[in-house]
Amino acid sequence: MQFKHKQLQNGLTLIGEIQPHAQTAAMGFFVRTGSRDETAAISGVSHFLEHMLFKGTETLSWQQVNEAFDGLGASFNAFTGEENTVYFAAVLAEYLPDVAKLWSQLMRPALREEDFNLEKNVILEEIAMYKDMPQFDVVDQARTLHFGSHPCGNSVPGTDESIKAMAVQQMRDYFTKRYAPNNLVVACCGNFDFDVFSSHIEQLCGGWQPVQTDRTISYFEGTRQKKSIRKESLARHHICLLSPSVSMQDPRRFAASLLGMILGDSTGSRYFWSLVDPAIAEVASMQAEAMDGIGAIYSYICCEPTAAQKVMDIVGGIFKDITENGVSEKELQAAKNKVLSTLAIKSEQPMGRLLGLGFNWVYSQEYRTLADDIAAIRSVTVQDVNSLTAEFQPGDFTCLAMGPTA
Repeated sequence: MQFKHKQLQNGLTLIGEIQPHAQTAAMGFFVRTGSRDETAAISGVSHFLEHMLFKGTETLSWQQVNEAFDGLGASFNAFTGEENTVYFAAVLAEYLPDVAKLWSQLMRPALREEDFNLEKNVILEEIAMYKDMPQFDVVDQARTLHFGSHPCGNSVPGTDESIKAMAVQQMRDYFTKRYAPNNLVVACCGNFDFDVFSSHIEQLCGGWQPVQTDRTISYFEGTRQKKSIRKESLARHHICLLSPSVSMQDPRRFAASLLGMILGDSTGSRYFWSLVDPAIAEVASMQAEAMDGIGAIYSYICCEPTAAQKVMDIVGGIFKDITENGVSEKELQAAKNKVLSTLAIKSEQPMGRLLGLGFNWVYSQEYRTLADDIAAIRSVTVQDVNSLTAEFQPGDFTCLAMGPTA
């Protein structure tokens, strides 16, 4: 594989990983914007804007957009998170120029007021749907509780109030600032000619004007508050725990991900053997999320309401044991094998490489090969994991519980 990189005069960054033996190509526009870049008045605008891009441009209707993707046989989608909005597609290599042109056109949407008013109802329905999904709602509210006034606590979908009050001009202003070329990365993986691809993108996007775009970066340990929400309509108790962790710029993020695997993988973890296998909880998982200048470790647990206190006692014991005794070589090696297997399998296709390629550049302006990531994971030691546990104290967490009883 070969890596190439180019930056246009307007600040748009192009990166590519060439895989000559691949039969497909995957590309994406990575927009460095998400809920942490919003104010309370426009909460949810990043996610709303993602929807609006598919409504078309001044020359393409939403029907034509869907027909174009369908005609190319593209596997395409988009997603919005706390820090990034990503638009991506995988196609046969011969159709890369076509899908690149289509995405480039969509990156300059019409943002018509009539489309905005119609899609607002879709967003409100989506918010209502998430409220009916306690596994999502508890994490969303726990994140807000943990981060407090820090912008990483902003909700991705927003609220009923913020979406209803939002005006189309507010979205247009946000788009102008956040979708500036100097705040975008175009990434491509697979069988393609980078020079031809970059020339094509420059022709399509080189005229976009840069805008001053910034993001406030600050570390926050979390509030460590505890809150219980009673919802009589629920049949299960849902619990989310959050504690601080390392950022995407910190090389210790690999050790943090392995710690999450040791404690909360779906099989073979401490959560699994202590909670799921003995049927004390239906679900018990943990994962580390590394973000821009900050990080967090999440646990999500679902159980019978009568088992909630027992679950918390067991979790407390798990954290106490790992703090006092650390992880074992056997646990660490099993976690490494799982991560490495998943990483290797995913990387066998261009689409599997795309997100890692793009995010590494967005966060750190670096290219990491599959071999780099494998080496980083293999090099993590028991001491590395235990040092993280000692420093960040995952047992001292923010907790939000939601269930039919207090």
